[in-house]
Amino acid sequence: MHLLPVRVRRVAPIGGVAAVVLVALAVWPEPGGGWRQGLSAAGQSGGSRGRQAVVAVSRRDFVRQVRLSGTVEAIQSTTVSAPRLAGPTGNSLVITRLVRPGAAVKPGDLIVEFDRQEQLKNALDRRAELQDLEQQIRKREAQERAAAARDESEIAQAESTQGRAELEMVKNDMIPRIEAEKNTQALEGAKATLAQLKTTFELKRKAAEADLHILRIRRDRARNAMEQAEDNANRMAIQAPIGGMAVLKSIWKANTMAEVQEGEEVRAGVPVVDIVNPLAMRVRARVNQADVDELAVGQRVQVGLDAYPDLHFPGSITQISPLGVTSTMSTKVRTFIVLIGVEGSHPNLMPDLTASLDVELARVPAALVLPRDAVRQEGERAFVRVQRGSSFEEREVTTGVRSAHETVVASGLDEGVVVARNIATGRGR
Repeated sequence: MHLLPVRVRRVAPIGGVAAVVLVALAVWPEPGGGWRQGLSAAGQSGGSRGRQAVVAVSRRDFVRQVRLSGTVEAIQSTTVSAPRLAGPTGNSLVITRLVRPGAAVKPGDLIVEFDRQEQLKNALDRRAELQDLEQQIRKREAQERAAAARDESEIAQAESTQGRAELEMVKNDMIPRIEAEKNTQALEGAKATLAQLKTTFELKRKAAEADLHILRIRRDRARNAMEQAEDNANRMAIQAPIGGMAVLKSIWKANTMAEVQEGEEVRAGVPVVDIVNPLAMRVRARVNQADVDELAVGQRVQVGLDAYPDLHFPGSITQISPLGVTSTMSTKVRTFIVLIGVEGSHPNLMPDLTASLDVELARVPAALVLPRDAVRQEGERAFVRVQRGSSFEEREVTTGVRSAHETVVASGLDEGVVVARNIATGRGR
């Protein structure tokens, strides 16, 4: 088998090189306040190394603001906790009824109820003890009245005997001496008997009064115990003190945090439900000491919820703490508490949600705005590099209010003029 020769045809190289033309991209401010930049045609012969970032001067409202973060809380709220019972009671309470989370409640509505059987049984036992002691007191008082009547009768009889003996003493001068001596002894005996009866009567009355006092103390103690048990039983059912929305609290159980539920045991004093007024909410924020000087009561704030990015609410600063607290990051840095009132309401605007806050510090309507890196400062003078065809020329301008990323051009530029960026850092030259 023979292989046929293969002819190889040489292709001539293309004589011309295709010219690559780089056109500067249009530049305009984005709706969010940022800048979309393009590449200038200047320096194209040097490839990508010669490309210059540029922006176009735009006219719009300039807003200088600071971003804060905080936590949503209710202006009007109350916390319902497991009641602390009086007297010797158990350490835990069992929830038998619980309001549905997120339910709207009115003042007086039942929020949570605990098992009250033990308290009711204790109240009934103390009531029975109280009634028994009252019966004992009435019986003892009746017995004392009867005993006092007998003792008074004996005293009256002894007084009568002493009177007769005194009458017999009148005849002593007319009767034999032995009879007179008998009369004298009879009088002395009557006097001694009367004195003894009077002393015994007084001691009996004091002893009887002491016994009655002890019974009355026991009765009062039983009454107090009964009233405590009844009050504890009434505390087991808790009504809403204010109207609003019910928010269940989370407690530690099974090595995790979870909402309380019916049938669970909670200790006395543990928060169970929050009642919040959803129509009046605010945000509590911590502000760094470097930013607090720029804040003032009444400044407008745009409130956004981190959990619901599409929700935004207007608001304003209502209070600024006059004293700072030590930051958790450094002992040399202080933070200040700032309260922001939220205008409006929404079902998703709930307490304990984290919120982002944009505080408006200054606003210049219809201003010429440039990125700060497009302006070069030399002392009190400011310069920009304006595009002229394929090159740039430096021009002095007057700047106004500025933020961390943008600055207002007061004079020296017209709307739509294209200027170079990054000249503030030296990369735009």
